[in-house]
Amino acid sequence: MTVESSAMTFRAMQWWDIDAVVAIEQNLFEHDPWTAEMFWSELAQVPESRNVWVAVSANEIVGYGSLRFVGNEGDINTIAVSSMNQRQGIGQQLYDVMESAAREHNVRNLFLEVRSDNQSAHAMYVKAGFEQIEVRRGYYGSAVDALVMRKRLSND
Repeated sequence: MTVESSAMTFRAMQWWDIDAVVAIEQNLFEHDPWTAEMFWSELAQVPESRNVWVAVSANEIVGYGSLRFVGNEGDINTIAVSSMNQRQGIGQQLYDVMESAAREHNVRNLFLEVRSDNQSAHAMYVKAGFEQIEVRRGYYGSAVDALVMRKRLSND
């Protein structure tokens, strides 16, 4: 699936995108970045249980996201936007693509974990209709908790 929005394109991640995605990941997440192997693993599970996207602007990858789905539940594994391209709505657009895909896969409950110190991501998820359901203490190292959030996509 490819989605275009003004000058931004959202398309399925391919193996040749991994180096650019890992570079963004390492820049954003100094202490616990995903590795190339982790992204290879995500791609290996497409389309059975994953959808993985990149956001492309001017032929440059500026963001990425991964959705896992099993039965009627889904997890947003990651959404990230390069530091130079943040605060432009790209993360929200990636989320919208992922929620649409979750609905296509009949996901009724969508879950995610967000760092407790990532206030902008937390605000984006609250605005999108997520509610905090749990806190995982020290999940991202001894000082940073994970906020577990859920959005009901269906009342069935």
